[in-house]
Formats: sequence, C-alpha cells, structure tokens
Amino acid sequence: MNFTVSGHHVSVTPAIRDYVLSKLDRVGRHFDHVIDVSVILSVEKLVHKAEVNVHVRGKDIFVETIDENMYAAIDTLADKLDRQVQKYKERAYNHAHEPLKRQAVN
Repeated sequence: MNFTVSGHHVSVTPAIRDYVLSKLDRVGRHFDHVIDVSVILSVEKLVHKAEVNVHVRGKDIFVETIDENMYAAIDTLADKLDRQVQKYKERAYNHAHEPLKRQAVN
C-alpha cells in the first residue's frame, strides 16, 4: 500500500504525517486490497481541509472534510473513510450467488 501525504499552503511536518498514517492504518486493517492512498492537507484562511483518495480494485474512494483544526479534520476524515471502505467491502463481498433451485417437473 502506497501512502502519499502532501500539503497545499501548509507544510507537512513529521508529526502530522505520522498522525495521518496512524489514523489511516485502520483502513488497512479493515480491507487488505488497498492499492494507493493519497492525502492532501490544505489551509485557506481559518479553514483546514483534509482530502483522501483511496484506490482499490475497481474503484476510487474519495472523502473530504473541513474543520477549524487540522487534527480534528484528520479524525473526521478517518471516520468517514472507514465507513466508506466498509460499505465498499460489504458490497463487493455480498455478491455470492446462491445456486438456482431446480423445480421438480412432474
């Protein structure tokens, strides 16, 4: 799984990078087929924005959050992403088709 953390109008410190990686580690525990994770942190005036784009087999999952605190935005982002990944996993693995029931012909 490839992690990319970048900042727009904000410098990504090692502390923020480690915090993002620790929060997004939860996604890797729930779903093993994550190929690439790209996180963009940005600041505009007093608004902190966190975006993540997760590439999984067959789909890209995009989540964004806005908050007054960067750490709170990252927390909310991790929660939303976790719900989205679980929803994708449930849809992907609930396609087990039951065998057709044969009707008795008299």
